[in-house]
Amino acid sequence: MDVTITGRRIQVTDSFREQVARKMAELDSRVDKVIRAEVQAQAETRGSGEAVRVEITLIGKGPVVRAEALADDKSQAFDEAFDHLKIRLKKAQDRRRTHRNLRKVGFVEPAIEVPVVPAPVAEAVPVKKVGGLEIHGDGPMVVREKLFWSAPLTLAQALDEMELVGHDFFLYVDADTSLPSVVYRRKAYDYGVIHLKLTTAA
Repeated sequence: MDVTITGRRIQVTDSFREQVARKMAELDSRVDKVIRAEVQAQAETRGSGEAVRVEITLIGKGPVVRAEALADDKSQAFDEAFDHLKIRLKKAQDRRRTHRNLRKVGFVEPAIEVPVVPAPVAEAVPVKKVGGLEIHGDGPMVVREKLFWSAPLTLAQALDEMELVGHDFFLYVDADTSLPSVVYRRKAYDYGVIHLKLTTAA
């Protein structure tokens, strides 16, 4: 297996190269069809300090295998990435072993009985009228109609009413303009007001 080591914004020392070569030699006897391994160390900013991300990529005739880790130094990051890589390789080997056992001569996968569930009997869908709309069944539209009696209010009165009911908005008729209006809560202690001006229908 050919091993390529590169560094981005970081110096690749001889001790790091020896560490990588020693670990990858352990791996060489375990994996099949791997032609090349690429190890990349890259310096990154993490919070107020520096960190190193190490990525290991195995390239060969089979699928590409990759693992990475982020640590305070490149040696620690490589060890963690190498551990992740071994775990992934072991899981892949276990899956292949299971599939080989299923393909053995004479192995017949047991049949699974699927219970037959009778089709549900269609029931009549109730229809109701709410606010001039026809609602079939329970939805998907759910409409609840409410009617409140209220005298025209000033903006200050509407704010008081909204705070008393604990809502984020309050619908009222403005006492000064006679327009339908909505006061609503914004961020912090700010409020917004929407006035609806009526026009002649087209």
